[in-house]
Amino acid sequence: MAKFAVFIDLENCGAKVATLDSVLEKVKIRGDILLGKVYGYTDRFSDLKEVLLSNTFTVVPSLRYGIAQKNNADIQLVIDALEVAYTNDLIDSFCIVSGDSDYVPLVGKLKSMGKFVLGISRSEATSNIFLNACNEFQFLEGVSRKAAAPERKGRKPAGGEETVAEADLNKLIVSIIDEATGMDEMYASELKGVLTRLRPDFNEKAYGCASFYKLLAKLSAKYGDIYVKNDNFNVMVSINAGMEGAEVHPQLTRDNWKEAFAAQLSAYKDGGFERVNPSILKADILTTYPDFNERNIGFKRFSDVMKQLEKDGLVKVEMDEQRTMLIKLL
Repeated sequence: MAKFAVFIDLENCGAKVATLDSVLEKVKIRGDILLGKVYGYTDRFSDLKEVLLSNTFTVVPSLRYGIAQKNNADIQLVIDALEVAYTNDLIDSFCIVSGDSDYVPLVGKLKSMGKFVLGISRSEATSNIFLNACNEFQFLEGVSRKAAAPERKGRKPAGGEETVAEADLNKLIVSIIDEATGMDEMYASELKGVLTRLRPDFNEKAYGCASFYKLLAKLSAKYGDIYVKNDNFNVMVSINAGMEGAEVHPQLTRDNWKEAFAAQLSAYKDGGFERVNPSILKADILTTYPDFNERNIGFKRFSDVMKQLEKDGLVKVEMDEQRTMLIKLL
């Protein structure tokens, strides 16, 4: 299991509680967080206190003086990360929440020491050099919670009204299996370990089950999203892609596509984002509408869709210094 040190540039991550929770959840699915630091903290980020304290993060305040204040924070992050790499043998993985190309030499040094580097950043602030230097990279928009998907048309919970806590747990388990390994299934014991990292107060008895296996069987029967099997006394859990009553994917048409795009753009704004790379938007639309195709809604290219959204006053199309298209959320 990976042992992480996490270094977060608050300005880069948007400093929203939900966004920070999503970043930490992403890391905890991969392993334990042994050390965490945030940089650029000021009183305007006071909403984050509970999240930072509960995850035992150290806060590096922002002292605003002169034009070099950002570089000072960058240098401090590099010094701290290298100190951890050289002095803490327990930590084998680093997560850097920032997309600045200034961190590329740091990434290179960490990798040369055998460390795994996960980068997370807003798409508008990400250097391609930094992105490609990391062992793994994820855009912050993708890490953050997506817009709510349409009501599911597939299998309904069996036997009465669903419990909100159980529904949330079921979604979390599906997310863990989907992201934790890249495999089709995982051991129930490993799954429970990830659950307790994400939710330290987790207890199957709170859901009326004497064992974790019985809880998994209950969720499988009630929602149909996971499949549980006993393989030589090892309980395995997988996503139940071939279940009866499988989900019917919603479709985008010329009549409803603007509503779907507006909902996703609104989700970005709620997450504190001002600009988004169109490729991120398209990926998130495809997550909810796997059969999406520009031609099905009357356009030749995705850039044409962006131009229509600009005409409708939902976004403004911009180009960054690298001549990469960005959309500003209005």
